[in-house]
Amino acid sequence: MVDLETINAYMARVTETETIVHKPCSNKLKVGVDLGTAYIVIVVLDEDNNPVACEKQFAQVVKDGVLVDYGGACRILRELKKKLEDRLGVELTEAAIAMPAGTESSTKTHKYCVEGAGFDVINVLDEPTAANAIYGITDGVVVDIGGGTTGLAIFKDGKVVEVDDEPTGGTHLSLVLAGSYGISFEDAEKIKTDYTRHREILPIVKPVIEKMATIVKKYTSRYNIDTIYLCGGTCCLTGMEKVFEDTVGIKTIKPADPFLVTPTGIAMNCLVEDDQ
Repeated sequence: MVDLETINAYMARVTETETIVHKPCSNKLKVGVDLGTAYIVIVVLDEDNNPVACEKQFAQVVKDGVLVDYGGACRILRELKKKLEDRLGVELTEAAIAMPAGTESSTKTHKYCVEGAGFDVINVLDEPTAANAIYGITDGVVVDIGGGTTGLAIFKDGKVVEVDDEPTGGTHLSLVLAGSYGISFEDAEKIKTDYTRHREILPIVKPVIEKMATIVKKYTSRYNIDTIYLCGGTCCLTGMEKVFEDTVGIKTIKPADPFLVTPTGIAMNCLVEDDQ
């Protein structure tokens, strides 16, 4: 059984590193780069997976897992990398990355972009599997809902038995809000991330969340799954897990702050060499 209290405490420490550098246990650092639909995130851990530093920036350079603004993504990555290096006083040379499941054809472009920012990419994995580095489940389904896609990885006996990804995510919630309120997409994004308005907007976006849950239900119905584990920035919406649980009919849990789960899991999969 997942210890959600421990996960919440760990993720709170990761969030702290956006403003506070935590001293690493050694000079061997692990870097995770997440090129998301709404945000580009870099998380740095030490070799024992203790959080060290984190930087993120809003960006619309990826659509449905496909990099659509290569130059913009490279520029932002270089800026975030320099901020982290200035904060840490060391050069960051190696990184792991992750892709939405089913977008393997775009992996080379993502890899070239991260390399263009000055990293050697030493591992590539799918996003839900990366997130499971945080959860550590052996049986269940990890669902990563980002800005553009809903991805999942089904685990049985500690092994991934199926992964998939479909183009429905937080962007779709914002589009619905923009249409409902007659406002711009940017203003809808602000409302969506305002926790004080979550109770107000949940009924408006609920049909989209139910669609996401139906996607997951299509896959979980093939297996004996008893728990869904949510992560990704879109899952920050208060009450989202209840909509999933009601729609799929399976217990659904999420950490207090699901946004940085996947990039942190990516960093955990950046294997350091003994002579680094």
